[in-house]
Amino acid sequence: MNCRYKNEPPLDKGLIPWLGHALEFRNDAAKFLARMKEKHGDIFTVCVAGHYVTVVLDPNSFDKVLNETTSFDFSRIRAQMVNRVFSLQLPSSNSAPERKWMENHFQGLNLQKLNSSMNIHLHNLILNNPESCCSSEWKVDGLFGLCYSLLFRAGYLTLFERDENVAAVYKEFRKFDDLLYKLARKSLNRGETEIVKLSQERLWKLLSPPYLTGGSPSNSSQQSYHHFLQEQGIDTDMQTKAQLLQLWTTQCNAGPAAFWLLGFLLTHPEAMEAVKSEIRGLSLGPCSTPVFDSVLNETLRLTAAVMINREVMQDKLLPMADGKEYHLRKGDRVCLFPFLSPQMDPEIHQDPQMFKYDRFLNKNKTLKDEFCKDRKRLKYYIMPWGAGRNSCVGKEFAVTAIRHFVFLLLTHLDLELCNPGAELPPVNSRRYGFGMLHPEGDLLVRYRLKRT
Repeated sequence: MNCRYKNEPPLDKGLIPWLGHALEFRNDAAKFLARMKEKHGDIFTVCVAGHYVTVVLDPNSFDKVLNETTSFDFSRIRAQMVNRVFSLQLPSSNSAPERKWMENHFQGLNLQKLNSSMNIHLHNLILNNPESCCSSEWKVDGLFGLCYSLLFRAGYLTLFERDENVAAVYKEFRKFDDLLYKLARKSLNRGETEIVKLSQERLWKLLSPPYLTGGSPSNSSQQSYHHFLQEQGIDTDMQTKAQLLQLWTTQCNAGPAAFWLLGFLLTHPEAMEAVKSEIRGLSLGPCSTPVFDSVLNETLRLTAAVMINREVMQDKLLPMADGKEYHLRKGDRVCLFPFLSPQMDPEIHQDPQMFKYDRFLNKNKTLKDEFCKDRKRLKYYIMPWGAGRNSCVGKEFAVTAIRHFVFLLLTHLDLELCNPGAELPPVNSRRYGFGMLHPEGDLLVRYRLKRT
């Protein structure tokens, strides 16, 4: 990178050779990239642990990266990350067959069946399970643990159809998930490495399908995925590791999203009353929920922090929405970070740090979807599920689960803060780039069945 070409983005290598900005990026990517944006504008290149990463922060220019599949590729980055985090090595880096399986399973009639099953399991866990909520006496719990546990268990029962080990799977999954971002960035200490290793091994054993060891087959999503992996020529050991990847992919975001949504409602009484009023009105008319949808969008805007990474496969001139072109080098990477822009961009969302439950509502109470930057209407004004050919296939399943979960809790439970003046905990700033953010701490709540 000593010889600079014409029209390259501004380069910020940092003060430490090779390492560059890796430590600052790892500790708080949002804060670091906001500083770089202030210094360099909407496109710049930074050195991060030997990689040169060009960051694009103009959402009007995102499609120039997302739609260019020849020059910008995701497959090798994905394969490296899957191997590092899940010890999974697939015979091909082509993810298209797996995506097609996901689309078949999480759309159309199959999605309806999954939603129905998920709703039944949530209903049973919340209203018919002695260990959770079915008591008229107050119970005290952390809201994050409550949301994550209930949504994970319902999701596991829906997709794996095995209730004999759900508690053990959830316990190990949380240990693994809590350290996943460190595993991905190779920043585990010795004790954490041992915890992750043991949790992975226990999860592989727990997730190993019964029919691989002589048990009876089922029609579960897990068996369908197992057959798909067999058809792809993947051996038994890698099949089990792929099941853990599938479990994490489908279950890592709904629980944290529900925590933030309910946390915002509990700490903003006006928003809570608006959502409850809408829920009460559902029995009187069609199932349109623009207030809830606005609250969900606002929650995702504030707490969904995906990073979209691509490898530059050949030297490329990247055209930006302002008419300028920038030279990108083969072997470098391109990164989109929607959390910073559009989601936290003050030009797009006024007072972006604030929670405004009606930010995505028009005056006539319809859902607002028109936002602008540089006087241009934005295609992407929030991007919690990614975009383009690698966007989240299961987003409809996740949104439906979150909606039903919140409606069940607010309809059937008295739910309140243990400390009426409590505030939401801060986010774990090291988890930027890994989907929904996690809190640094929890929010203590108490709950009980409503008395009829």
